[in-house]
Amino acid sequence: MKLGIIGLARSGKTTVFNAVTRGRAQVGAYSSANQPNVGVVNVPDERVDRLAALYKPKKVTYATIEYVDFPAAGENFGKGQGPAGKFINDLGRMDALIHVVRSFEDETVPHPEITIDPHRDIVTMDLELAFADLAVIERRLQRIETELRSMKAGEREGPQRLKDLLSRMKAGLENETPIRAQGVTAEEWKLLEGSQFLTALPLLLIINVGEGDLARRAELEAEYRARYQGTGCDVAVFCGKFEMELNDLGEEEAAEFRVAAGVTESGMAGAIRMSYGLLGLISFLTAGPDECRAWTVGRGATAPEAAGKIHSDLQRGFIRAEVITFEDLVAAGSEAEAKKRGVLRTEGKQYVVQDGDVVNILFNV
Repeated sequence: MKLGIIGLARSGKTTVFNAVTRGRAQVGAYSSANQPNVGVVNVPDERVDRLAALYKPKKVTYATIEYVDFPAAGENFGKGQGPAGKFINDLGRMDALIHVVRSFEDETVPHPEITIDPHRDIVTMDLELAFADLAVIERRLQRIETELRSMKAGEREGPQRLKDLLSRMKAGLENETPIRAQGVTAEEWKLLEGSQFLTALPLLLIINVGEGDLARRAELEAEYRARYQGTGCDVAVFCGKFEMELNDLGEEEAAEFRVAAGVTESGMAGAIRMSYGLLGLISFLTAGPDECRAWTVGRGATAPEAAGKIHSDLQRGFIRAEVITFEDLVAAGSEAEAKKRGVLRTEGKQYVVQDGDVVNILFNV
C-alpha cells in the first residue's frame, strides 16, 4: 500500500511524515526539495505478536505501508496551475492521498498566506487536484472529438460512451464534486482504460494542530468530519510536532506523555487505522513454525483471492482453505486443540475472508 503525503508549504507535512515513519527527513526548508521522501513502516499488529509467541517461528513478517512525502506545493499553487507536473504521474500511482492541513500557530514558521485558515487551505488543495484532473479530461475529450469525426456511424458507440462519461466527470469537477464522490461504476472505469485521476483517490485530511489543541482533539475531529467526511474521504486531528518528538522516547515514556495529553493511540497507529478504513482493507494471517505473517487484502476478498496474495500458484491451484479465527486459535492454544474443539473449519472458493482469519491454503498445481 502506497500513501502519498501532500500539503501546502509550511503545513508540517514532512513533520507528519517523520512522525508516522520514525523518519529523519529535513523539515522547514524541504518545500524547495526536488525529490519525495520515502519511508516504509510495519503495520503494528498485536495478533502477529501473539501468534509468534505461540508458534516460535523462524521469521515474523508484518504488513507494510509505504509513505511518500511529496515536495510542498510551490508558489503557483492556488492559481489554477495544479500540482507540479513532474509529480502528477507519481501522485496518480498512490493508493490514497494524505493532505496535511496546517492549523497550528508558530511565529517562527510563517504561513505563505500570512493567516492560518485550514478551511481555505483545504479548498485550495481540492481545487488544484481538480484542475489537474480537468486538464487530463479535456485533453482526452479533444482526442475523442477528433476520432469521432473520422469514424463511421457503426464505430462510434464505444468512443461516444467514453465521451459522455468524461463529460459527466468534467461537469462534476466543475461543480466541486471530486471523482471519488461521482458514483463512477466498475464498468465505467473499464472504459477509462486505467486512467489515473487524483480526485478519484481516497483522501485522508490530517488537521495538524498545535500541542495546545491536543486536549480538544476529539471535539475538533468531530467538527471537521461533519464538514468534510464523505465518500472516500475521512479526517484525523494530529499534532505532528508532538508525535515526532515522542519518537525519541522509549515506548513506555511516550505512552505516559500521550496519556497526559489525552491522546489514546500513537499518531502512526491512528494514521494506519484510518488509511485501512478508507481503502477498505483488512488483514488475514498465516502461522506456522517457519513464519507468522499478516497479509493485506480488500474487504470482500474471497479465499482464492487471498491465496493469490501469498503466491499466484496458490490461487491458480486453490482447492480449499482451513480457517480459524485468531481469537479461537489463541483460546485453544494450538491447531490440534482447535480441531478437537471444532473451531477450525474448511472453506471453499466462495468464502469471503474476514479480518483476523488465520488461513492455511490447500492447493494443487
